[in-house]
Amino acid sequence: MWSNLPFDVLAKIFSFLSPDSLARARSTCRHWNACVDTYPIATSFILLSLHHRAWFLALPTRNRGQHCYVHNPVIDNWHLLSLDFLPDPVRPVASIGALILVRPTNCTVLQLTLCNPFTRQFRYLPMSNIIRTNPAVGVVTLDSVQHGPNPNFRVYVAGGMSEAPRGGAMYELKLEMYDSMDDTWHVVGFVPTEFAVRLTVWTPNESVYSNGVLYWMTSARAYSVMGYEIDGHRWRGFGVPMADKLEFAALLCRNGGLTLVGGASEGEACIWELKEGDRWG
Repeated sequence: MWSNLPFDVLAKIFSFLSPDSLARARSTCRHWNACVDTYPIATSFILLSLHHRAWFLALPTRNRGQHCYVHNPVIDNWHLLSLDFLPDPVRPVASIGALILVRPTNCTVLQLTLCNPFTRQFRYLPMSNIIRTNPAVGVVTLDSVQHGPNPNFRVYVAGGMSEAPRGGAMYELKLEMYDSMDDTWHVVGFVPTEFAVRLTVWTPNESVYSNGVLYWMTSARAYSVMGYEIDGHRWRGFGVPMADKLEFAALLCRNGGLTLVGGASEGEACIWELKEGDRWG
């Protein structure tokens, strides 16, 4: 009976499955696998999220093997997923719908890859127009899903080192943006030299997007934050609380706003939210 169901009916049923169940379902037979490929929007993250709470995914921060951990909130259970299908060891850049954008850890030249740890599929994004090493990367997820099973997105690359016109290397000042809608990189602006240096040398983590601004935190003491206003094409920088005393600090988006989590070696972790005028509260 199941093999005779029309694809649109079967796809509707699949839309109620959790990510792990969908991955197992598509591996059952060629008919079901073809259904998932033929009706990607019906089995996309957007519709899945209507029926299932979001899963939490974590990758090790140090080289402890090619794997990641995912938490299923429905049954409150953790899963270990191997990433050995990827050709290189990676660290995460951002989640994009049901996919993960990653970058290699064994090469300084930026090569971004989209992967699905459940279906064990991946594809490389095109190389940027400017070959650069150790740049900062930021991701903005767009609302539209009309062009594929996941939201459209844009990737911003800032800083890094590139080849100088007369040989050697220089800090790259051009800001590039990859648009998933046309699968192409574009030069969209410039980065102040001071910011380009900090983004290259002192920015080990990726960005956080909040209210039209991409934020990066520098790891050099004292900690500080850099922001790029996408619509206005403006850069700005500001400090963080206890900047010279923090032993660890990280940015995240909470309730739509920028949040800072940090703490000293002998104290408890603290949480601050960014208010108007770049004030922390």
